[in-house]
Amino acid sequence: MTSTFLPESRVPDSKDAPTLRWGIMGPGWIAERFTESIQAHTGQVIAAVGSRSLSRSKTFAETFNIPAAYGSYEELAAAPDVDIVYVCTPHTGHHAAALLAMNAGKHVLIEKPIGLNADQARDIAARAEASGVFAAEAMWTFFLPKFDVIRQILEAGTLGTITTVSAEYGEHFDETHRIFNPLLAGGPLLDLGTYPLALVTEVLGKPSRLHALGQPHESGVTAQLSAVMQFDGGAQAVVNTHLHNFTPTAATIVGSEATLSIDGPFNMPGGFDVTFPDGTRLRHSEPVGGHFEGLHYEAAAVARAIAGGNTFVDQRTLAASIRTLEVADEIRSQLGVVFPGEADPSGLPAPA
Repeated sequence: MTSTFLPESRVPDSKDAPTLRWGIMGPGWIAERFTESIQAHTGQVIAAVGSRSLSRSKTFAETFNIPAAYGSYEELAAAPDVDIVYVCTPHTGHHAAALLAMNAGKHVLIEKPIGLNADQARDIAARAEASGVFAAEAMWTFFLPKFDVIRQILEAGTLGTITTVSAEYGEHFDETHRIFNPLLAGGPLLDLGTYPLALVTEVLGKPSRLHALGQPHESGVTAQLSAVMQFDGGAQAVVNTHLHNFTPTAATIVGSEATLSIDGPFNMPGGFDVTFPDGTRLRHSEPVGGHFEGLHYEAAAVARAIAGGNTFVDQRTLAASIRTLEVADEIRSQLGVVFPGEADPSGLPAPA
């Protein structure tokens, strides 16, 4: 039977979330976007910022009116006026930075990817459980109002049996961007591809079969990769991500009863359609936006979880983060991509 309406978002106003004192570990581009968003849309407090460069921390603190600036991650982790650390160092530092903060008794929200690989993600999960602190991956997309609506649609079975998920994400970057640096785990997989992979694994779980294709870049990273996946029950998924140029960044979830098409870029605030075989189309509309309009939702959700005594968030559990990285690991294994500090199955030394 064709539905006549879509559910409403259940995401509360971010300003209503209990206040936490946040410490920024790694004052880069995403830290700027995060700070702008939560200062504008929430009652959360950025209490401190820490970097390996004190001058960089001070500049960030002055820009955003933050009271404390530290010249090391250790000082930030030990700061008594910080409840939770937002880890937004380069990818290669996420694991160590998260452990540093948790060992100091701090809750952590770790920028995506939560680690370079599933082993690092599992270790973070184990350390968080042992320490009794909150830990989650800042996969901000799943905290957006539209994804709460999508989650309700999937749980209600409105689409029927899911048969296919397709998602892609491509961008253009200046040649000086860190994404072209192999020593910083560059390439599109962790920066861009994590969004399509997270969507696929959120909807269908972990694939039983996977075939990956890669294209090299002259810098030494992967320029483009695609993966075709099959799941228990027969469902399939296709993902593509690359550094060549901007794409619509669209995503589609196909079911036996209806198709859900998310406007591109699907990982940001915006709308989607649910279309039925009889031609009925139901539209979810919300203002189109970017990081400024969307990052505050994850901060508010984390604050509510911690205030409620929880050490995780339902929107992005650690198990889900691990599952996504397990798929990313399999893609890299098939393509022979090794990140700094990992063992190379070929027997050659890992990059320094």
